[in-house]
Amino acid sequence: MNPRGERFVNHALLAVFAVIAVFPMIGVVTQALKLPGDFDVSSFGTAWRDGHFATYLRNSVIVTACTVVIAAVLSIMAGYALGAMRFRGASVLFLVFLAGLTIPTEAIVVPLYFDLRSMGLDNTYAGLILPQVAMSVAFGTFWMRAYFRSIPPSLLEAARIDGASSWTTLWRVLVPIGRPAILTMLLLTTMWTWNEFLLPLVIINSDEALRTAPLGLSFFQGTHKTDYSLLMAGALIIAAPIVIVYVFLQRQFIAGMLSGAIKE
Repeated sequence: MNPRGERFVNHALLAVFAVIAVFPMIGVVTQALKLPGDFDVSSFGTAWRDGHFATYLRNSVIVTACTVVIAAVLSIMAGYALGAMRFRGASVLFLVFLAGLTIPTEAIVVPLYFDLRSMGLDNTYAGLILPQVAMSVAFGTFWMRAYFRSIPPSLLEAARIDGASSWTTLWRVLVPIGRPAILTMLLLTTMWTWNEFLLPLVIINSDEALRTAPLGLSFFQGTHKTDYSLLMAGALIIAAPIVIVYVFLQRQFIAGMLSGAIKE
């Protein structure tokens, strides 16, 4: 196949998959705006007020921001130690982090709840943040280790020759040039934390004011089972923040996914 024909086939396939991905969203927007018919945005105001989404979105922002920041700092340091430094037991320690990626939340949520309750952390922000930090660090360490292992050894040697300590090399040399990989990790962690449903459902079992956005949407759905315009409006309200974040960071996300593909 000539290059022009191959390009046409690739674009056609991408167009088909784009339509498949966008079509459900079109249906959601249509229901929320009560189309076809009169253009009506009142469902958004009603959903916002009746669903208490201002409170739920605030809770999700607090939990997500704290989780992402703490997990990012720990992941960068752990990934640097395991990817760019050599010390005894590094391979075993890395396997411990990998184990965190293989254990599903469903397998640990019950004992985790009783542990948190025994420490008085159920129905608290800390009870939501700490477990998600632990889960995010497992992925973040795996991700950042792969990035740091792709760094040319000559760059690390140059930093050492200039007298830079390991701390200085990490934060002043490697982190700035690793922005795409780090932003990709931040974006993925943000999406996973924002969409987390099971942990808030189990841990926040009596304080309605601490519900996160996905959990609040679930209760809102149970109250308005037949009012589809309100349900779709609520779903769009909850999805909007993460969609906006992705739209603004999509270039860095793609660059981060490709980082490390070419080595010196």
